[in-house]
Amino acid sequence: MLTRSHQPRSQGLTLGLLCLSALLVGLPPTESVAKEKSSRAPRPEPELKIVDLTITPMPYTQGDGPLQFSVTVQLPRDVDRAMILEVTSLISSPSKTSLRFLTHRQPVQSVSTKNGDHERPKVLVELLWDGQDHRKQVAGAGTYAYEVRTKLLANGDKGPRTMMVAWPKRGMLEVN
Repeated sequence: MLTRSHQPRSQGLTLGLLCLSALLVGLPPTESVAKEKSSRAPRPEPELKIVDLTITPMPYTQGDGPLQFSVTVQLPRDVDRAMILEVTSLISSPSKTSLRFLTHRQPVQSVSTKNGDHERPKVLVELLWDGQDHRKQVAGAGTYAYEVRTKLLANGDKGPRTMMVAWPKRGMLEVN
């Protein structure tokens, strides 16, 4: 009698294991799933660009005047002259305890282009850092990270609205 009651249970267990193994065989391995991810096309470069960034003096020494960021921005061909160009820079210490945010906004003015309409208009914007952090304390010596961004704003009902953003420029600078 013991063998009779064991047979149906062992047959059910065998059938269950067969179904489970068939299910596992039907699934693709995880490596092939990872390879099948759809690759997105790279994002197109925006029409608004930071084409040149010059930082002087390098290295920066406290007390020798301000650090100057000279940013050359290339505007889109058909830019609305009523827009506002904003250029910003965030300077931060590695510990993020010393931060400074610099900003400059100006209306996009009618800029003449060379070679007719083949070359897009460019604007030079200068940002100055006085060597102080957000608490107006002199920043200590060390290596600081910077990030320069630019965007075009349009005047909306609720204030300026971002219309176009350029890719940021990042780097490190030494403060003595």
